[in-house]
Amino acid sequence: MSTQTPSLNVAITKVFPCSYLPDQKEQLLMLVAPQINGQHFYPTLLANGFRRSGSQVYRPHCTHCQACQSLRIATTHFKLSRSQKRLFNKNKKLKIKISETSKPQYFDLYQRYINTVHSDGSMFPASISQYEGFIKATWNKTLFVEIYDQDKLICVSVTDQVNGEDNRAWSAFYCFYDPDYLHHSLGTFAVLCQLNLAKEFNIDWLYLGYYIEKCQKMNYKTQFNPHQRFIDGQWFNFN
Repeated sequence: MSTQTPSLNVAITKVFPCSYLPDQKEQLLMLVAPQINGQHFYPTLLANGFRRSGSQVYRPHCTHCQACQSLRIATTHFKLSRSQKRLFNKNKKLKIKISETSKPQYFDLYQRYINTVHSDGSMFPASISQYEGFIKATWNKTLFVEIYDQDKLICVSVTDQVNGEDNRAWSAFYCFYDPDYLHHSLGTFAVLCQLNLAKEFNIDWLYLGYYIEKCQKMNYKTQFNPHQRFIDGQWFNFN
């Protein structure tokens, strides 16, 4: 472990093609030296629209586009919709467990998920080195919310634990699941499970990453209400 004093500095990347919107360009603010600064500053940065990828901490900083809006949910205010109640009832036989350590079988599930559901994305084809570089950060404390069908692992939600000065938060970092269970809406169900667990553990906020209205894979997040979105440096309420 480094003995260097943490220092909040960010750098800006070059412009490159956007990962989410065609014909758009993307630019990022990146935390400098995350191995030294990540653990200390992640709570503050998360509350200011930043996100983690591997050990890196970043926020979109695009000159002509503000489409990426960080979204979070106050766990004590969240209310289930009718469709979410039906989903809970549909999946009532599934078991929920929590692990504080990554397990070898996670990669097999991740690989099937990426190679089936996201074969058109930048993470295809999945590899163990890509998986570990994306999921893990040595400075970060992570929970793994597991969903089982009897003894079969069918879904994992990688969840960052973030303890700030004013509140405790979880960040829903990434979710991957068995493609054979698409009809169980496991992505949505996993968020609902995280919200239930977060409330049980007295976690104030669950962060869901970026909402992008024109990106179908990202705009589902507004179905969790009420929620807040980070726009022009401020959090705004949405119901």
